[in-house]
Amino acid sequence: MNLSEFQSEWMPRFDAFLYSELDARVPSQENLHKAMTYSLMGGGKRIRPLLVLATLSLASVEISDGFAAAAALEYIHTYSLIHDDLPAMDDDDYRRGRLTSHKVFGESTAILAGDALLTAAFEILAESATISADKKVKLIGLLAKASGPDGMIAGQMDDVEGEQKTLTIEELKQVHDNKTGALIRYAVTAGCLIAEADEAFTTEMEGFSRHLGLAYQIHNDLKDVVLDETETGKTIHHDAALNKNTYPSILGVTGAIQELNGVIRQAEGCLDRVALSYDDAEDKIEVFRQLLDYVRI
Repeated sequence: MNLSEFQSEWMPRFDAFLYSELDARVPSQENLHKAMTYSLMGGGKRIRPLLVLATLSLASVEISDGFAAAAALEYIHTYSLIHDDLPAMDDDDYRRGRLTSHKVFGESTAILAGDALLTAAFEILAESATISADKKVKLIGLLAKASGPDGMIAGQMDDVEGEQKTLTIEELKQVHDNKTGALIRYAVTAGCLIAEADEAFTTEMEGFSRHLGLAYQIHNDLKDVVLDETETGKTIHHDAALNKNTYPSILGVTGAIQELNGVIRQAEGCLDRVALSYDDAEDKIEVFRQLLDYVRI
């Protein structure tokens, strides 16, 4: 099964679950519901939830068992985007080709919508009927770590503070390993945990997710300087205006592309080893191989 086939079969079902969970939890606050829905259902590739579901497929486990974990992850990712776009952070006017949440609903509602998505994420996981109690505890703990002050928030803080100084490439990698990579790694870890995958499978797939997360951020940095606003859906050259440390600003565009290609090759190596170790993996692993096409320049 290729990526397009997997998306066509599973992502509409997942989106229906995603919205139903939101609808059940915010029945009375109309403006809050609208603001949460605007960002949550506003497009995007759904890479993180797709990684959860595709990992379950690769491990030959019922894919819908991962809906709650995937939804919780997408809720947290969406909250982070709402807050990242705020004037106090990146001050972005557009996200995915549309006005950002605070531009549509105002800053206070945007902040509350983000807060609501964050807290609802853990409620969805805690109430899942398809995940055992011991797995829920582990998943909740791992998600809190990935999204909190030892993960995504740490990366966001380092990113903000980094605007006041010049980082080395290793320091920048650490920022992105937390800011972007932590939730991408969680997606694969959650899938492996739900599937009770063996250690070798888990190690290689977590390695793949780490390389994918880094490639995703390098690609994002490059988009800001080599693509136009129609292609990105965001204001271009925004990183430079904010004096952000990026791969192109440190390595140059050519160097950043070389770095990106090297990281992609490392991700491909992880997938090759999984394919060699598991007889029935090659067909299902095509989804992961094609995900890497999203981050190529």
